[in-house]
Amino acid sequence: MSEWWKEAVVYQIYPRSFYDSNGDGFGDLQGIIKKLDYIKRLGADVIWLSPVFDSPQDDNGYDISDYRNMYEKFGTNEDMFQLIDEVHQRGMKIIMDLVVNHTSDEHAWFAESRKSKDNPYRDYYFWKDPKSDGSEPNNWGSIFSGSAWTFDEGTGQYYLHYFSKKQPDLNWENEAVRREVYDLMKFWMDKGVDGWRMDVIGSISKHTDFPDYETDNSKNFIVGRYHSNGPRLHEFIQEMNREVLSHYDCMTVGEANGSDIEEAKKYTDAGRQELNMIFTFEHMDIDTEQNSPNGKWQIKPFDVIALKQTMTRWQTGLMNSGWNTLYFENHDQPRVISRWGNDGELRKQCAKAFATVLHGMKGTPFIYQGEEIGMVNSDMPLEMYDDLEIKNAYRELVIENKTMTEKEFVKAVMIKGRDHARTPMQWDAGKHAGFTAGDPWLAVNSRYQEINVKESLEDQDSIFYYYQKLIQLRKQYKVMIYGDYQLLLEDDPQIYCYIRKYQGKKLLVVVNLSEDKAQFEAPPELIHERWKVLISNYPQEPADLKRISLKPYEAVMGISI
Repeated sequence: MSEWWKEAVVYQIYPRSFYDSNGDGFGDLQGIIKKLDYIKRLGADVIWLSPVFDSPQDDNGYDISDYRNMYEKFGTNEDMFQLIDEVHQRGMKIIMDLVVNHTSDEHAWFAESRKSKDNPYRDYYFWKDPKSDGSEPNNWGSIFSGSAWTFDEGTGQYYLHYFSKKQPDLNWENEAVRREVYDLMKFWMDKGVDGWRMDVIGSISKHTDFPDYETDNSKNFIVGRYHSNGPRLHEFIQEMNREVLSHYDCMTVGEANGSDIEEAKKYTDAGRQELNMIFTFEHMDIDTEQNSPNGKWQIKPFDVIALKQTMTRWQTGLMNSGWNTLYFENHDQPRVISRWGNDGELRKQCAKAFATVLHGMKGTPFIYQGEEIGMVNSDMPLEMYDDLEIKNAYRELVIENKTMTEKEFVKAVMIKGRDHARTPMQWDAGKHAGFTAGDPWLAVNSRYQEINVKESLEDQDSIFYYYQKLIQLRKQYKVMIYGDYQLLLEDDPQIYCYIRKYQGKKLLVVVNLSEDKAQFEAPPELIHERWKVLISNYPQEPADLKRISLKPYEAVMGISI
């Protein structure tokens, strides 16, 4: 099988927020088809579609009730087949979201499963008796707050759900479940789907003795090591590869929550025949106070050195035995320039700086819709957020446990809430940013008149054209794809600088990730090199890359000559 996915750049679409073709305020498949030429113009090779399958939409489609049919607001199966064809006609590929750690509680399997203890579908899910006092089988928590167990009156047992109670976890120990999953994968791949992003795949294997977490009783329910990397995880993925993936020339990326580098190697080492790459989260946690009862909402300031350390550990750790994913934004992560940078007067420079850091690295870059035009976090009040995670956290942290004040929580949500990534795509300066002729399902960002696609395409110095150029450079210079990575100036609190080496070529990346000026002096090993500037985010590119007075968020990439 070819390794085309190493050279690809992926564009992620969150369908409900991308483009609405029929005016119901909800993005749809025909809307995506209408905008394919825009993605092609950017230069992306692969489109990753967040879930479009039928769903009650408790968790925005990550609660699937039918894996073989579309959610009606997105369109029909015919629309999906047309989208696959239209993507292929433009020389691009398409991957879908595989959500098989859990289903919706409205899926036919679960409806059967809950009918009786002896129903043939009972062990498609995890059912357990209460403890003698009637309480939950153990102290596992839901990632969306509260217990991971919900009591079902009908049969007097609890069922397991790592996420919402409307998302019961599938029992992968049951071979019939695995067969069902492989069949649905083949169904879509035979229709032309080019691969999968696998949602929380790191959690499909459970510790079936269901041990309690040790606790100091500060929290009733705990999320920790038992929630991922269970005992049969890699056995299941190898079986999936053997039964399905190995029969197609496809791309696979697993969302591997709770994985360290050693775990990542197991997933991505080609010899083990599992997945191409995984999404890791370590770099996205550098602004989280570790071990806080408030989890991701306990925020600490962005630290350039911490980012460098984390990214470098993954770059070097997987350099010869795996493959990295490169991302700062997705449907679960807010806008990076609002989170870690400057989304005001230095917005353009800042967006280009973060893009340079990322696209110069080894791995497959993922661009999230709107990132390429420098979209920013929203400023909507708390009551307007739609996200289940936010609503549950507010209830747990502010109302029940009182570990945060409302003011502290709102401040955290303004930085890290998932809905910032989910506000509608900003196409132009017209009503609702050109996303819909109706009322959008989620409020459009208030800055759409200055930040939109139309404005970006008219401005030759826009963030869009900068991303376009980064993608072109990647296709032109193999060192950007295959070169080994080495960090320079590791203790510099402002500058992210690294070098890539491949077949005698060197690529130098120098980025000031701060609002202050910074001085770059090339380390001794680079003193004799001559460099050609490939891209820079200020009009006046530096004449000499050995010594640069860097302006705020200035970024430069050069190649050895």
